[in-house]
Amino acid sequence: MKNKIKKILKRSSFKHRNNKALYYIRNFAHQLLPLGTFRSQLENKLSSLAEFDANSIRNRVNYYNKLEMNVNLPDTSATLSDFRLKKKNKTYYFDTCEYTRYFLPGLKMEYKFGDVTEVPVNPSIVKSRPIKGDNANSILLNLDKLRHFTFVNDRKDYIKKKNMLVGRNNATQHHRLKFLEMYIDHPMCNIGKINNDNSHMHLLREFLTIENHLDYKFILCLEGNDVASNLKWVMSSRSLAVMPRPKYETWFMEGTLIPDYHYVLIKDDYSDLQERMEYYISHNTEALKIIENAHQYIDQFRNRKREDLISLLVLEKYFYRTNQKEPGRQLKLLLSPD
Repeated sequence: MKNKIKKILKRSSFKHRNNKALYYIRNFAHQLLPLGTFRSQLENKLSSLAEFDANSIRNRVNYYNKLEMNVNLPDTSATLSDFRLKKKNKTYYFDTCEYTRYFLPGLKMEYKFGDVTEVPVNPSIVKSRPIKGDNANSILLNLDKLRHFTFVNDRKDYIKKKNMLVGRNNATQHHRLKFLEMYIDHPMCNIGKINNDNSHMHLLREFLTIENHLDYKFILCLEGNDVASNLKWVMSSRSLAVMPRPKYETWFMEGTLIPDYHYVLIKDDYSDLQERMEYYISHNTEALKIIENAHQYIDQFRNRKREDLISLLVLEKYFYRTNQKEPGRQLKLLLSPD
């Protein structure tokens, strides 16, 4: 009986997660295919631009890749042929290789994997970047998407959910610990850290699955080392994302999110949390409108063919702006809309 319960809990834990096994099987299988198989398909994939609204594609390509002037990469930059699978950062490698394999192996590329919070000296492929300031050298691709790009199918009625905030995080950063210290015993909060690291043990609480989180009207989305990794699935749910204004962004374009339109904004010092929750508890129509807006925002990421096209164009623009190749017909169209 005990083992049966464990299996049920394990299944529910991954109910709303991306399938890790299938992800690795697919990507390792692609490593066995000749690279020429992919390169011969590049023009055909880019030609799918005709199927979509060119303005929306242009806006996203230019948001991820803000290089407007040509610049040379250092002579020391590695080429795509030097790009190899290593034990560390496998998902970053696979997610990058998914699109770089369509380009010639002699092209050079700078990249920084992990939680990048500073703008590189040279134009580089990254997962995350600061929202404020000149971040043009940070070229965004959808990296580590196995963990970060998860959406849910939430069938629970918002009105019937608990009038509380829920949140579980690995809390090692000062700002996350500060939030927990402020609200760990608050009657409107079910929050806690899940990393059992022998520090701040009074903040430790039991693990909750995504399904458990969906019982609550409000879900905490606090940035960690860079972005809040749960923000994507929370905004796809029928609950409200609660967070301060984001400081970092990824492929999800967190910098374009509108406070109190896509999510519930709280102050950077978290002092108005209860006030903001009480407002939306008594204003269901406004709360439901935020959820609707969040779903519309999520919809732009759901078309796989469109996401592939944008990713390839981001790289096409990268290689063009680093003086390594002439722009293809589709990129010329985006660079010269008139």
